[in-house]
Amino acid sequence: MNKLFLFLDSGILREMLSNFIDAFPKVFGAILIALIGLVISRIFSSSIKKVLTKINIDKIGEKLNEIDIVAKSKMNIKISAIVSKVVYYFLLLFFFVAAADTLDMPAVSNLVSDIFNLVPNIIVAGIILIVGTLLADLLRALAQSTLESLGIPSARMISSLVFYFLFINIIISALSQAKVDTDFLAQNIHLLIGGIVLAFAIGYGLASKNTMANFLASFYIKNKVNIGQTITLDDLKGKVTEIDKSTLTIVQESGEKVLFPLSRLNQTNIIIHN
Repeated sequence: MNKLFLFLDSGILREMLSNFIDAFPKVFGAILIALIGLVISRIFSSSIKKVLTKINIDKIGEKLNEIDIVAKSKMNIKISAIVSKVVYYFLLLFFFVAAADTLDMPAVSNLVSDIFNLVPNIIVAGIILIVGTLLADLLRALAQSTLESLGIPSARMISSLVFYFLFINIIISALSQAKVDTDFLAQNIHLLIGGIVLAFAIGYGLASKNTMANFLASFYIKNKVNIGQTITLDDLKGKVTEIDKSTLTIVQESGEKVLFPLSRLNQTNIIIHN
């Protein structure tokens, strides 16, 4: 009992109480700032989400959801929700910096400040990713429609390769904007893509040799052989009824229909009857 009274009467307890009294206003102030920041962040986040919903910004998300890579991942991108969350955490970090400064904790304050300063880069990286993905999908659709109109086979596969090539580069650019070191990743990915493209080009060239020959021959016979003309080809006489990107169709007097690959027209003589 005497030892307890001696402890209570000593300067240790008075110092502990003094430190607690000195620290209490700072702790209370930091908690108050954090709570106020939480409320304000939620209010701003909710308001921005409502505004973005009214201006139909989620249509951008709907276009992103239609892209194959997003649809297959079963993700549901909603731009209004993403932006409102970014604003919420951005404001929350701002108030946490103020709370950490109130507590005189430079280590925590510096850490939160570094994260806070990184937020704008992350926002720009997100914009690059969204806009770049939409642009890559637009170029994919353009490439596919162009290849299909020219009659080039495997148009969908080639256009998909174009999309993934652009998409990978967009991801690397977005990561670089977010202050992520991508030098090693970029070098290896570019080497990998180069190898895949080379292997595909060789394989595609060998596999579609005859198809490409027909495609080039379609330009050769343009305005030389027309629908409605009577021709003799490989000792077969008939009327030309159809010419597409790969074949020429004639109908003989007997009514039989004969299809010739266009590449054949470059390898034999054609007699055009008046």
